[in-house]
This record gives sequence, C-alpha cells and structure tokens, in this order.
Amino acid sequence: MTKVTYIIDGEPTVIEFEHGKVPYSNHGRPESFLDLAKHFHVPLEHACGGSCACTTCHVIIREGEENLSEMQDDEADRLDTAWGLTAQSRLGCQAVISGDVVCELPMYTRNYVQEGGGIQLGKSTKKDRKAQEVTP
Repeated sequence: MTKVTYIIDGEPTVIEFEHGKVPYSNHGRPESFLDLAKHFHVPLEHACGGSCACTTCHVIIREGEENLSEMQDDEADRLDTAWGLTAQSRLGCQAVISGDVVCELPMYTRNYVQEGGGIQLGKSTKKDRKAQEVTP
C-alpha cells in the first residue's frame, strides 16, 4: 500500500491505495494527487478539471519527492504562474505518485477559470475550501 498525506490548514489527511486498484476519476493523470483526491474525497481545488490549464491544484511536496513522476515541460510552464511557487511545488493534476509522499496545500491560489484571474486568499476548511476574494 502507498500512503499519501495531504496537509490542509496544518491538519494531515492520510489516504492509502494500491497501485492499479483505484478507479480513474478523469481528473488529472491517473494516480496523481488530484485523481486520488477526487476518489478519496480530499478537497483539492481543480478549476480546469485537471487538464494542466491552471494552478489551482498547486501542492508543495514536503516528503517523498523521489516517489513522483518527472515534471514535464507543460507542467513546469504552467507552474511558473502559481502563487507562492517553491522549489518543491508541483501541480496535483500532473504529479503521478509511485510511493509514499506528503504534500501541503498552500493557502493561496490563482483561479483564472472561476474568478476572472483574481488572487484568492483565505483559510480553508476540510468541508469548505472557499476562499475570500481580495480586492486591491
């Protein structure tokens, strides 16, 4: 079994899965952070449906980076527009998991699809990841 830990607002949510046994959710690449989040009801935002067209599924890898697929050019190009980009940042829809990993969901996100390009700020909850729009 592979263990994936999603840290949301400082609280860990742990899921376990067996490779090849999780039905594909049609969101992101199979067995990516987003695909697994959809299947296990983890609230990972995904405005573009996992097509690598936004950065709302941005995650920061805290442990297990070696257990992820190699980043492709389209992910790297899109990730450059993510709020709070770090050297450990990945797009949840593109990073395919092959072993135990821990990721953290950042508090900030840019949601060009739903919010017209505005930056969203605010604390989320596990039940409701709505963010408050910041006006300049």
